[in-house]
Amino acid sequence: MLHPHEQAAFVDVNRRAPSPAVARFVQYYWHVRWNTPEPYETKVLTHPNVHLVFEAPAPLVYGVDRSLFARRLEGRGQVLGVKFRPGCFRPFTAEPVIGLADRRFPAADFFGPAVEEVSAAVLESGDLTAMVDLAERFLLPRLPAPDPVAEQVAAMVERVTADPVLFRVDQAAALLNVSVRTLQRLFAEYVGAGPKWVLRRARLHEAATRADQGVPIDWAALADDLGYCDQAHLTRDFTAVVGTPPAKYAHSRRARA
Repeated sequence: MLHPHEQAAFVDVNRRAPSPAVARFVQYYWHVRWNTPEPYETKVLTHPNVHLVFEAPAPLVYGVDRSLFARRLEGRGQVLGVKFRPGCFRPFTAEPVIGLADRRFPAADFFGPAVEEVSAAVLESGDLTAMVDLAERFLLPRLPAPDPVAEQVAAMVERVTADPVLFRVDQAAALLNVSVRTLQRLFAEYVGAGPKWVLRRARLHEAATRADQGVPIDWAALADDLGYCDQAHLTRDFTAVVGTPPAKYAHSRRARA
């Protein structure tokens, strides 16, 4: 979530770990509750994950958003999301996950009409633990058979995003002992975004995290740390996705502090 300190006054964000029974598929549950006196557009620098979101008026499945996710918040409200591990939504769908990218679908397309009733019950609850319990009890009998390739791909994503200085697809392929073509095919089939996007997004997350700390940053040094050829390259990359240069983004954080 971009500008987290700005939103903290009227947006409450929490996470819950999944139970061991669903942890093969689910990375975590996330909950957002808001109470804003005037409309506010929240923006999220997304990760390579598919989400099931219990929300009004109907639950949706969100594919990987390869740009910047934005949502208009008004009045009071809440949503509960299920963040699937990278690659691990593939067993829930008949098609490659790349077909979900940058799109949202009725959750009933994947989980049947009962998901709408469960979503209503989730949103009526004021207790996060109860909300997560409802979601888990719904998911458990609907879990597909384990897919060893999905597990392999999840581990691949975790490994190549753990170090943001890894920035070339051929480097990632060599690290994972696969060909570039194989890596591209697996990511399209299971993740819903190419390895180049995943590597780039990891670097942008690191840059945004540094900017949100509210301390002065040596942008040239950070660009070098993240594998950019120079500061201008980092600035172009960050601005293209976030909509503002990183130095300006960081300054706005310090100005509000």
